[in-house]
Amino acid sequence: MHVPDGFIDAPVSIAAGVAAAGAVAVSLRGARRELDERAAPLAGLVAAFIFAVQMLNFPVAAGTSGHLLGGALAAILVGPYTGVLCVSVVLLMQGVLFADGGLTALGVNVMNMAVVTVVVAYAVFRGLLKLLPDTRRSVTVAAFAGALLSVPGAAVMFTALYALGGTTDVPLGKVFTAMVGVHVLIGIGEAVITAATVGAVLAVRPDLVHGARGLAAPLKLRVGGELVDAPAAAPAAVPAAARSAKPVWITGLVTALVLAGFVSFYASTSPDGLEKVAADKGIDQKVKEHASADSPLADYSVKDVGDARLSGGLAGVIGVGATVAVGTGIFWAVRRRRAEDLTATSTGSTASSAV
Repeated sequence: MHVPDGFIDAPVSIAAGVAAAGAVAVSLRGARRELDERAAPLAGLVAAFIFAVQMLNFPVAAGTSGHLLGGALAAILVGPYTGVLCVSVVLLMQGVLFADGGLTALGVNVMNMAVVTVVVAYAVFRGLLKLLPDTRRSVTVAAFAGALLSVPGAAVMFTALYALGGTTDVPLGKVFTAMVGVHVLIGIGEAVITAATVGAVLAVRPDLVHGARGLAAPLKLRVGGELVDAPAAAPAAVPAAARSAKPVWITGLVTALVLAGFVSFYASTSPDGLEKVAADKGIDQKVKEHASADSPLADYSVKDVGDARLSGGLAGVIGVGATVAVGTGIFWAVRRRRAEDLTATSTGSTASSAV
């Protein structure tokens, strides 16, 4: 759903850019509360993983494909504020390095793919967790539902922006019906990927899943063919928060590199939902060439590398590396600011007590 330059006019694109900048600023502040010793090392990895999986377009209908948006996944794994930042980093890297998503439309894309997806997904996720039993399965089910609804939510947001600043004269009803219809199908793929990933992390390190913190379901044992609550165990010698996340980080990075560097070659080449709707309805009549069209990595290929498989694989690996480096740098800076704030608060409290 990367909106190129030319779909939305300049005034609305600028307004969306201002709104996106405000959302990012709010998220930077909110992320200070989320990026603790568990989340900070993983946030950059989550961004890189989303970048990798977004290269894996999957078929959803005749001649149409879809890809992960990632807002739901990021929000549930590392928190909603950090989730907005994760997807925004991905969109920035894609726009600057790979000519994917217009640079003047960056604000539009951040609003559609980062802000709306996170808000919708996390609201649905939290709402369902209040209704479902306090189990890991409930977290996975809620993640599925939140991800499923987040994608058509982004389609509705695009339609609203098109209604305000669309550069072509296409009836709004046709745009709405086509966008929501195809993105409901894409949402199913988004939900499957999100639930599978969240479930995999829950299985090995539930303490690393932001949305599962506080989960207190008792351990079950099978006795005489029936599941019963296990006796309360003694406190662990090492708190979960103190356990190293390095194995998970390494596994996640290797997975992202394999997906982007190898599996992406087998992704669907059909246009994604927005591209298909734009071509069918004529929304793309005034599309503009990307400002980074001459980038050596444009279109997810390495310039002057003739072999398509090698070119795409190298571009994917470079993208994962660049995203994890930039994302990790940003998130560690936010984490450091949080530590400074906590130190200042502690110092101020001590001084007040002394007085």
